[in-house]
Amino acid sequence: MASSSTSISLLLFVSFLLLLVNSRAENASSGSDLDEELAFLAAEESKEQSHGGGSYHEEHDQYRDFENYDDLEQGGGEFHHGEHSYEEEPLPTVDEKDVAVLTKDNFTEFVRNNSFAMVEFYAPWCGACQALAPEYAAAATELKGVTALAKIDATEEGDLAQKYEIQGFPTVFLFVDGEMRKTYEGERTKDGIVTWLKKKASPSIHNITTKEEAERVLSAEPKLVLGFLNSLVGSESEELAAASRLEDDLSFYQTASPDIAKLFEIETQVKRPALVLLKKEEEKLARFDGNFTKTAIAEFVSANKVPLVINFTREGASLIFENAVKNQLILFATANESEKHLPTLREVAKSFKGKFVFVYVQMDNEDYGEAVSGFFGVTGTAPKVLVYTGNEDMRKFILDGELTVKNIKTLAEDFLADKLKPFYKSDPLPENNDGDVKVIVGNNFDEIVLDESKDVLLEIYAPWCGHCQSFEPIYNKLGKYLKGIDSLVVAKMDGTSNEHPRAKADGFPTILFFPGGNKSFDPITVDVDRTVVELYKFLKKHASIPFKLEKPATPEPVISTKKADEKIEGDSSKDEL
Repeated sequence: MASSSTSISLLLFVSFLLLLVNSRAENASSGSDLDEELAFLAAEESKEQSHGGGSYHEEHDQYRDFENYDDLEQGGGEFHHGEHSYEEEPLPTVDEKDVAVLTKDNFTEFVRNNSFAMVEFYAPWCGACQALAPEYAAAATELKGVTALAKIDATEEGDLAQKYEIQGFPTVFLFVDGEMRKTYEGERTKDGIVTWLKKKASPSIHNITTKEEAERVLSAEPKLVLGFLNSLVGSESEELAAASRLEDDLSFYQTASPDIAKLFEIETQVKRPALVLLKKEEEKLARFDGNFTKTAIAEFVSANKVPLVINFTREGASLIFENAVKNQLILFATANESEKHLPTLREVAKSFKGKFVFVYVQMDNEDYGEAVSGFFGVTGTAPKVLVYTGNEDMRKFILDGELTVKNIKTLAEDFLADKLKPFYKSDPLPENNDGDVKVIVGNNFDEIVLDESKDVLLEIYAPWCGHCQSFEPIYNKLGKYLKGIDSLVVAKMDGTSNEHPRAKADGFPTILFFPGGNKSFDPITVDVDRTVVELYKFLKKHASIPFKLEKPATPEPVISTKKADEKIEGDSSKDEL
């Protein structure tokens, strides 16, 4: 009896101690558990490195190749995401007294109050920006009173940098009457900047008062705008001049003479003001029929100055990407097939001026055809037509049917009416997707990544990307450590062959985090050192569903039940004695 009481007392005491210890552990778990998990991961990483492994921390690759289509619009650049570790050298002092410093608070007022304003987006660490600084400052001083020059630290003013889609440093824009009109791509010297800006700010409308002048202009100009006005001075002329500043890549002329207007195919009895755009192309003449305001004139010129269909070449790319119209209707065809389908596309283009930029991509052109076709997921040699919404959201809508005028018009109309379902590139669904890192393709993105019950970490990579290859073993180890956590998915997607509107990559690799229960919001860009420990810390901080690392069980000395019983009985006998 005494032995039994002692055993029960001992068991109750042990149970009390266990409850006390567990209670204290629960109260301290938020800090100590994480410390313990990070210590475990750090130790595991240390073991790996001692066997030839190592951590990886490099900057993102940029879209620099021709086949990335987006690069044709942005023009590449020197902008890299990520942290920058370097030793700063003292920079020469630059007198920037005439360069305005802009922030989100004074930006809008500055560009509105200056008819011509050049604005540089820069980063303090950018060597090319540092080299440009003295030239830019000298140009600002020389142009004082003619054009205003300013700069914006894009690393501090992220909202402005995002609004203007800054992809490289330095990026320099020209604003005219408060609107961004041009990207400066000239020489980064004082003289280059001054010459370019003086040309932009010079009088942009020319009078024609004689037939000799008219004939010379018609012979020399590949395309031009002529306004037939009641007077060469006054409000009509001012509106035309303002429009010419917005569309400064072709010449604007004005006349008040009916005889001269007739040479430009304007009938003498027409109501003034009248305006035409003439081109030495298949479509020679476009007549303006809107309100005679700078905005309406500029929109008319923008819609009509380009060919009905633009051949996609390096030279033609600027006509596509610098156009105010972002929607593109694109024909993909081989050289042999183009003769059959280009007239059809031109006929459709006449009905949708100002709504689409019409583009022809020669699929069998060795310089760009295969690369651009691959970007859009167009395979084979059969001709295809699709609508592309531009690089902002990159949606594509493919015509399913014969390439007839009626079908292409219906595609365009249904797109404008928002009746179409977008097409996204996708690799085939993986046959087996039970690995530590889930494979995401376009067609399973919604099912896995947008599952509200899961926190999802997604790497977007490119097979050819050296940084991605270096990062792969680190990412795989993270997936291995986290595989047993049901609420968390570690995943990867080949960004060159798969697309989704929620998976936008600024470079390769891009790492995005999609918190559970918040999939309707934009994902969080993961900008930490690419090590297992730092990625794990990020997940612990941002996961909507708390989790704990499941570490391998460590062997501990265990006393068998039989020996424990013997020990208790022995102790009891000793107590009885």
